[in-house]
Amino acid sequence: MDNMIRLDWTLFIQMANFLITLVVLNYLLIKPVREQIAARKALTSGYAADIEAFSSNASEKLSGYETALAEARVQAGAARESIKAQGAAQEQKIIQAAHADAHSYLQSSRAETAKDVQAAMNTLLAQVNNLADKAASRILG
Repeated sequence: MDNMIRLDWTLFIQMANFLITLVVLNYLLIKPVREQIAARKALTSGYAADIEAFSSNASEKLSGYETALAEARVQAGAARESIKAQGAAQEQKIIQAAHADAHSYLQSSRAETAKDVQAAMNTLLAQVNNLADKAASRILG
């Protein structure tokens, strides 16, 4: 049986052919593909850094917005309570003024009614004898 692999001068030609093919493929195909992969990797990492910066900036803005919103809510609550307290104080003043007006009106009405009652009593007392005589004369006939 013959050896399948012969070690002669064709081996060196095949090895040289392989090395030349490897150099040509590296120059024409492998090196440009590696450069494109490296460029895309650099571009992707740049985009990833931009995304990370944008995300952290958005997070900072969101936390700032939430802080400002919380402060605004606290200030609005304090302002609302202050206005409510002022309104309650003004309500008390108005109620007290109305109560004082009602009390003075009631006192004046009572005094005027008492004066009218006294005048009516005096008029009736002055006419009691005359009215008693009229009533007795009508009853008796």
